[in-house]
Amino acid sequence: MAEEQELLQLESLCKQLYETADTNLRSEAEKALVAFANTPDCLSKCQLLLERGNSPYAQLLAATTLTKLVSRINITLPLEQRIDIRNYILNYLATRPKLVHYVLQALVQLFSRITKLGWYDGNKDEYVFRNVVTDVGKFIQSGSTQHVMIGVQLLSQLVVEMNRVSEAEASISLTKHRKIASSFRDTQLFEIFQLACSLLRNAAGNIKSLDFSDENQHGLLLHSLRLAHNCLTFDFIGSSTDESSDDLCTVQIPTSWRTAFLDFSTLQLFFNLYSGLPSSLSPMALSCLVQITSVRRSLFNNSERAKFLNHIVTGVKDILENPQVQGLSDPSNYHEFCRLLARLKSNYQLGELVKVDDYQLVIKLIAEFTVTSLQMWQFAPNSVHYLLSLWQRMVASVPYMKATEPHMLETYTPEVTQAYITSRLESVHVIVRDGLEDPLEDNGVISQQLEQLSTIGRCEYEKTCELLVRLFDESAQRYQELISSGTQGADVAIQEGRLTWLVYIIGSVISGRVAFASTDDHDAMDGELVCRVLQLMNLTDSRLSQNGCEKLDLAILSFFEQFRKIYVGDQIQKSSKVYRRLSEVLGLNDESMVLSVFIGKIITNLKFWGRSEQIISKTLQLLSDLSVGYNSVRKLVKLEAVQFMLNNHTSNHFPFLGINVGNSPMADMRCRTTFYTALGRLLMVDLGEDEEKFEQFMMPLEAFDKVNNMLANADTPIKVEEAKRSLVGLARDLRGVAFAFTTKISYMMLFDWLYPSYTPVLHRAIEIWYNEPNVTTPVLKLMAELAQNRSQRLQFDVSSPNGILLFREVSKMIVSYGSRILTLGEIPKDRIYPMKYPLHISAMSLACLSLQCISVCFSMLRAALCGNYVNFGVFRLYGDDALDNALAVFVKLLLSISQSDLLDYPKLSQNYYGLLECLAQDHMTFISNLEPQVFLYILSTISEGLTALDTMVCTGCCATLDNIITYLFRKLTSKKKKNHPSSIQDSNSFLRILELHPEILQQMLQTVLNIIMFEDCRNQWSMSRPLLGLILLNEEYFNKLRESIISSQPQDKQSTMALCFDSLMDGIERSLLTKNRDRFTQNLSLFRRDVNDSLKATGNNSPSSSQSSLDMMNL
Repeated sequence: MAEEQELLQLESLCKQLYETADTNLRSEAEKALVAFANTPDCLSKCQLLLERGNSPYAQLLAATTLTKLVSRINITLPLEQRIDIRNYILNYLATRPKLVHYVLQALVQLFSRITKLGWYDGNKDEYVFRNVVTDVGKFIQSGSTQHVMIGVQLLSQLVVEMNRVSEAEASISLTKHRKIASSFRDTQLFEIFQLACSLLRNAAGNIKSLDFSDENQHGLLLHSLRLAHNCLTFDFIGSSTDESSDDLCTVQIPTSWRTAFLDFSTLQLFFNLYSGLPSSLSPMALSCLVQITSVRRSLFNNSERAKFLNHIVTGVKDILENPQVQGLSDPSNYHEFCRLLARLKSNYQLGELVKVDDYQLVIKLIAEFTVTSLQMWQFAPNSVHYLLSLWQRMVASVPYMKATEPHMLETYTPEVTQAYITSRLESVHVIVRDGLEDPLEDNGVISQQLEQLSTIGRCEYEKTCELLVRLFDESAQRYQELISSGTQGADVAIQEGRLTWLVYIIGSVISGRVAFASTDDHDAMDGELVCRVLQLMNLTDSRLSQNGCEKLDLAILSFFEQFRKIYVGDQIQKSSKVYRRLSEVLGLNDESMVLSVFIGKIITNLKFWGRSEQIISKTLQLLSDLSVGYNSVRKLVKLEAVQFMLNNHTSNHFPFLGINVGNSPMADMRCRTTFYTALGRLLMVDLGEDEEKFEQFMMPLEAFDKVNNMLANADTPIKVEEAKRSLVGLARDLRGVAFAFTTKISYMMLFDWLYPSYTPVLHRAIEIWYNEPNVTTPVLKLMAELAQNRSQRLQFDVSSPNGILLFREVSKMIVSYGSRILTLGEIPKDRIYPMKYPLHISAMSLACLSLQCISVCFSMLRAALCGNYVNFGVFRLYGDDALDNALAVFVKLLLSISQSDLLDYPKLSQNYYGLLECLAQDHMTFISNLEPQVFLYILSTISEGLTALDTMVCTGCCATLDNIITYLFRKLTSKKKKNHPSSIQDSNSFLRILELHPEILQQMLQTVLNIIMFEDCRNQWSMSRPLLGLILLNEEYFNKLRESIISSQPQDKQSTMALCFDSLMDGIERSLLTKNRDRFTQNLSLFRRDVNDSLKATGNNSPSSSQSSLDMMNL
């Protein structure tokens, strides 16, 4: 009776979780169900729910809870119990074929997970979880459509599960996942693929008699297609290709599958299915064809590949000849077909394509299809990328083609170029008239398409330029007429939209210039286009005081950026006909005059577009790019306009430098750093030791005095906001200047200007607004930049105290901020916001931004400790507590951060582990005297960092661990020899901690050895350095580990593994001298190679040994 009551209660909780609209009730139900998953009798209760549960929600709970139980990392269910669960699920599905779809999916997921995790588990010399095809085959052989569909779903989900790294597996061993996936690929996957093809052949043979409105028949076909698709998208070689690089993908089909692809009936099967199935199913058939088209080239010899490609192109031709009949009006079919076309060129050479049957007809049909697609710009816009990719790759291949057959691209590519340009221009009228979403606002898509067009447009460039000149002149003339007549509204907006597209496209085709393939005629054509854009710019700039078009100005900035890359710089030939044409039309005789146009546009934008953060940021990025080139920057500083900027960088001339209280978010002031970095570089060209010139440049930044008064008199919200913005603006400005000043002389001018006159203002701001990250972040970043010994600029004279004074300021800043932020207490976890792009979020949570500020503090302290401009020994010698205070606050801040956050946020992670490496290298005395719980926490973060995916973090952890181990080893060996009276006595607590907790270093030894032996170790040298010390400190444990690994190998491999370990320690002495370390590193390299060779040779061994050979984390 009690059981029945409990089941009813669980069902009630499930309904509350999935159906109720009451948030509190749902939250309570969730907590109760989480608690249920942790009860000892959870397993039996799940079985009861499946057997007796009246609600599908209860069945779903049972299935998901069982999946969590079998997926646990640290607690593994007994083998017999897992076998029972697997068999129970198969019987359950066989007797209940009409389950609700989400319950069925959860049970299928459970079966797949338990099969994968038990893949290497054996019972009586049999791999009990590998009889998949046999067991599931019973469903398929039953003849019942519903049972066949369940069987196909079981196989399909298993393929997905084998191909996917779950969170549980990612935290243990990627190599273990790959070994299971590889075994599944070699023993089961091809048989499953053949089974899918067999089911699909049966369907294709009876396609006319199938009733697609029948849910079961339709579902069976869908799942069969999905099974075939999952097999073809399997990660055969563990490359884990990024889905964003879809058009570059090659399917690494195993050689054992050759027969399925040499038999062209498999290929034809999917073409037949595509043509015969309704639009709800046919896209999946096309998707399978995309994968088949992408099989690796080396699967075939040259003649086989030619035949295979010929069959594919024939199928494509049949579709193109009857696009409506073939279902291309359906967006999903159209999208997959575009992907199929793109794969033709990404996997086959142009020289191979031109040799297929009816190539000239096929390229004509593809061109017509592309032109039609481009003209229908509102239909499936995301698919255009694949068509442009095809043409881009074909055009780029022309110079390298050796085949004598005509490629016909000179005939059809101009048609594609014209279709793209004219269709974009024609779209403007419709967008303005109907108020549709403007494609120009999607910067990512536009930049991608323009990059592709840059190559396509250079084919038959004369035709491209002729078209662009004609269209540009028409629109520009019409635009000028409308402006002259004072017309407003839609007509002007249409012409501005057309000109915006044309300017973007002109910039694009100019950027497609390739030095070895360009001629003087092409450069002269570029000159024609450039002249027109510059003339248009003069026209639009003259109207900025009245009205401006933001999109058009963004296009002009894009054009400038492309023009700069090709025709402005140190490697550009100044005799280019572009400059001749610019001289003839606009009087721009040389590069300096062209640069003056750039600067003029930059100043104009900064003056009139202060309200547009997008234009300001792109304008300043252009200025920053110009300020980097060696020759161009020297020409720039000679321009009057640049000198004007250097002497008048105030809000009067550049409104974006104003504080704009209440008008814009404070984050918009970020661009000021870019501006002052560029100005700083320009100033540095002729600055030398001219202090007067420096003082004149810094005059607008002397507003610190004003800010100080604001801080004292901020008695109203408006005044407080004004003070904040003024301070943030100055901090960002100075950070830009500090970043640009990379010489000793220039840095010292800045430091003397800032300290001690203005640093108190920064400290005061931190004291007042410590809990407002929008204020503290810029101030802390400024101090962090000042502490950076960039380009060895911090080289103080022997008699100078500046290094110590600078560190005192850094310490004071860290202590001031850290001691106050810690008083806020713990911030609720649900307020943590992902910090991936923190500066782009206007309403960032306090917790996240506090983590960002703490990260900057770590970066600042690291820069100061590693800068080599302070002798830290003098602090303790003279009783100065600046170093001790900074390190004490570092510890407190560290303890306030959860260990998961340290690894979840990349910048925080890199700054923390970088600082820790620095402390372990130069301040081991500090680490050895830490409180036990602090030291243990740091060791645990190192242990976690050793397995981090970020190589920089992992390498830093290795160096840190090496320094700690070396220090410990020296302490222990010196202790045995002789106790020096000068040694720090309380460092013995450090030794006692490790004596009480030997498992810490033993676990690290096991982790490092596991990574080197069984993982894809990308930093083997770094891993080798701490490993020797760990072995010498844990010799007894290492010997046990060694014996355990050897005994876990197959009998015939044990002697080989023993020899590997013997060679590892061959010639190694019990010391950590450099010579001994280097010898060990060499031995380790050979050890890793020999171990990998041994494991590869192991293959599929007996169940009793294979699991252990994969991973020693369970030893």
